[in-house]
Amino acid sequence: MSVFRSLTDAELLTKLQQGDVGAFTEIHSRYYAVLYRHALQRLEDNNEVQDILQELFSYLWDNRETIRFNVSLPAYLYAAVRNRVINVYRRNKQRYNYFDSLQSIIENKTAEADQNIRLKQLTELIEAEVEKLPPQMRLVFEMSRKQYLSHQQIAEELDISVLTVRKQVQNSLKILKVKLSTYFFSIFL
Repeated sequence: MSVFRSLTDAELLTKLQQGDVGAFTEIHSRYYAVLYRHALQRLEDNNEVQDILQELFSYLWDNRETIRFNVSLPAYLYAAVRNRVINVYRRNKQRYNYFDSLQSIIENKTAEADQNIRLKQLTELIEAEVEKLPPQMRLVFEMSRKQYLSHQQIAEELDISVLTVRKQVQNSLKILKVKLSTYFFSIFL
């Protein structure tokens, strides 16, 4: 039987602070199992609980000379385990918040990127179809849609009638509508 088993917690702490490995071993064997069960009830993860206890007992040994016990040894150990469990909860919450925000960014950026690609493709398609229009019709259409000129302004600039301008714009829109409808139809297939 070990001589340390008969010592009180206060005596073990005194010997621990003096660097006695046997006192540390007795504290470990006396409280490890009960602290393990206590932490396991809150975390339900064996590895996490073992990590917490490993960290606690390492801290206890490394800081044995500077730790001041204002409460009993069991109260100190329970509080230390509780605080470490709370830290695990916080870390996990931060991790879940990070993953949730990352998932949100991925979903939003993917949709945004997809939308931007489709918009770029549509713009290129419209530009290509406008280029295929007859020269006079293309000129009237571009003045109307790109330079935002009124039919009256286009008629004056090109020295044609307003009715001709209106007809050219209408015809170009009909042609583009037919050409682009096949594109939109293929999107929904």
